[in-house]
Amino acid sequence: MSTVLVVDDEPIVRDVVVRYLERDGHKTLEAASGDEARRLLELGSPSLVVLDVMLPGLSGLELCRWIRARSDLPIVMLTARGEEADRIVGLELGADDYLTKPFSPRELAVRVRNLMRRTAEPARGEGQPIAFGDVVIDATAREVRKGGELLRLTLKEFDLLRFFASNPRQVFSRNQLMDRVWGYESALDTGTVTVHVRRLRKKIEQDAARPRHLETVFGAGYRFTP
Repeated sequence: MSTVLVVDDEPIVRDVVVRYLERDGHKTLEAASGDEARRLLELGSPSLVVLDVMLPGLSGLELCRWIRARSDLPIVMLTARGEEADRIVGLELGADDYLTKPFSPRELAVRVRNLMRRTAEPARGEGQPIAFGDVVIDATAREVRKGGELLRLTLKEFDLLRFFASNPRQVFSRNQLMDRVWGYESALDTGTVTVHVRRLRKKIEQDAARPRHLETVFGAGYRFTP
């Protein structure tokens, strides 16, 4: 059974989120501050973190950075409505997804379920590794190497890169990528895809400013070229 750490300084939010997650069969841990959450993370390793940006003491963004320096633990961030800068920074720091408050707890439960399923299920396309340039994707081991060196990719970075590499030269819109990689449609928000593509370019391209593999097709979306 998976364990989800819910970090939010609002007791009502924690209570509602925990009830929905436990209804889905997850165990839960709760923290009302970033410092308390870090202590729980140092004591054990949950399967996923639901993390509010605005926290007393250690902020959600600082905690996200701390987590990413140590692991690829899936992170869903919660941000206040209109705080786009926080959302983008959270994604840049390595969050896998986010929701804007006020949010539907049912939608949060669905997003957690999708991320957990991606973590637990064997990677699709097992068999021969996919190689392009000096990058090799090992779907079975969920590893990516560049020039022989292991790259640190988050859960969604890996899933997105593997999806692109498995569908070369096809153009996908941001909404299509949200559906195929994240597991749901998000017609109102494509920032998650944009930031993940930008993060991937920094890791796999020789020159992220002039990408050779992850190309932007203006007005249409993105295309992967081996």
